[in-house]
Amino acid sequence: MPARIKPLYDDGIVDEVLSRLMSGKEAIVYVVRCGNDIRCAKVYKEVHQRSFKKAVEYQEGRKGRNSRRNRAMEKKSSFGRKQQEEAWQNAEVDALYRLADAGVRVPQPFGCFDGVLIMELILDAEGNVAPRLNDVALTQEQAIKDHTTIMHDVARMLSVGVIHGDLSEFNVLLDEYGPVIIDLPQAVDASGNNNAKAMLERDVKNMTTYYAQFAPQLANSQYAQEIWELYEKAELKNDVVLTGQFNENDIEADVDDVLLQIKAAFEEQEARLERAREADLD
Repeated sequence: MPARIKPLYDDGIVDEVLSRLMSGKEAIVYVVRCGNDIRCAKVYKEVHQRSFKKAVEYQEGRKGRNSRRNRAMEKKSSFGRKQQEEAWQNAEVDALYRLADAGVRVPQPFGCFDGVLIMELILDAEGNVAPRLNDVALTQEQAIKDHTTIMHDVARMLSVGVIHGDLSEFNVLLDEYGPVIIDLPQAVDASGNNNAKAMLERDVKNMTTYYAQFAPQLANSQYAQEIWELYEKAELKNDVVLTGQFNENDIEADVDDVLLQIKAAFEEQEARLERAREADLD
């Protein structure tokens, strides 16, 4: 019984820990029994144990309802750091509810208790734990279908003001109905984050690069530009139909934006290598 789950066991929220499912950069996930239901418990690591980099960039624009807490977080007092940790954890719960309401396939949350998120365990057609996308080989037809699904999910996310911020084949599960997006504690508030567009582009690029291994024609799609333009025009709805095409305007290049994209590309490669190393360790 992991120490962090013991209070949930004492309170009758969790009845049994069945196995350790995986360990990531911000949490360890266990398979647990809650009454007659098999679920998963995501135990968030303490801030000094997390390897997730540049958390501040992701948290930019997040606003709490309590002004005292906001001031404490800005001053980085001990109380403020505790509140910031709670905000980091609650961000995933909030995002899961918002995205499910928008029609995005995500695990159903059942509550977050002292840094432990209880949520739905995603299973495959045989009743086994659904694999991560990076562990699956797809046909060309399936890759095209699932890529379209993910692009529409990215658009639905942005339609309610959310960007995943770390979307890749390592943060998507595949069950019998298609892809399920997971790992959202770093979810970005699109309207209040200066890095929102770059993060959206990175998410789309990561997923397109993965699916293009099986369907090379996908590499030429331009979903990120199409989605962002609809968002800026306030025309992005959760039932939007995307084409993957975009007509570039003849506007002089924004040098700062180009530099940011170059920087993001380097960081993306570093993050991809890190995720691959973590996947090998699981």
